[in-house]
Amino acid sequence: MEIFIQQLFNGLTIGSVYSLVALGLTLVYGILHIPNFAHGAFYMMGGYMTLTFMTKLSIHYWIAIALSMIVVGLLALLMERIVFHPLRKAPPIHDKIAAIGILLFLEALAQFIWGADYQIMPSPYGQVVNVLGLTFTLQRILIIVSAVIVMVLLYLFLKKTFTGATIIAMSQNREGANLVGINTNKVAMLTFLISGALAALAASLSAPINLVFPGMGHLVILKAFVIIILGGMGSIPGAIIGGYILGFSESLGATYFSNDYKDIIAFVLLVLIMSVKPTGLFAKGGHS
Repeated sequence: MEIFIQQLFNGLTIGSVYSLVALGLTLVYGILHIPNFAHGAFYMMGGYMTLTFMTKLSIHYWIAIALSMIVVGLLALLMERIVFHPLRKAPPIHDKIAAIGILLFLEALAQFIWGADYQIMPSPYGQVVNVLGLTFTLQRILIIVSAVIVMVLLYLFLKKTFTGATIIAMSQNREGANLVGINTNKVAMLTFLISGALAALAASLSAPINLVFPGMGHLVILKAFVIIILGGMGSIPGAIIGGYILGFSESLGATYFSNDYKDIIAFVLLVLIMSVKPTGLFAKGGHS
């Protein structure tokens, strides 16, 4: 039983990271219909930025994360302006090729600046907490709490603010949003800014457990795509719930089946759910 609870907790940790990454991805997809393959590179840049602020400038972990979110958010916004915006009238394949181009460029840049070696991010929260005979590291608890707070804030922002309402309106109908005077350019920029910031936060929270290296975004982004397909493309609750479903499946699968195959679980789940519900769990009816 203890192992089971421990693994549920690990599942919550992994799921929190996946959900944050998938949220940024689904926001961009829901609004601009761009499957942003470069999102994994934003994740990786977030890890490196936080690491650099902490190790080179001796900035405290949380402030380093905040700065990293701003830098990567602005980087994502810049990519939207100089790459995706000019392509908005081009055939859809151009977006995808451009996104892969950005991914390769940012990875090469990271390797050039920081080298190809794996780096360890120090965390001020390496302590172990004992609760009822179970051991949890403080860092993992922080990941879960931070992710939940950010998701609640994002939800409130989308549901309760005028700007959030414009994002939702645009995700439902871009032309309609344009007609009623919503500035679609601004919404697109804001969406990329939020998505970059979420990716940076996810990487900064998980890096002390996982390591920082140029290819750190690969598996994460593949799984985030699985999550947004599972949850229904463009669905925000779907991205969150899909992230946790995958996190639990992986941590329990690694314990009770085999650790060697845990990365395949995402794709097995995808096939299973797609065969039962091809549109994903939370496909858009109106807006979900």
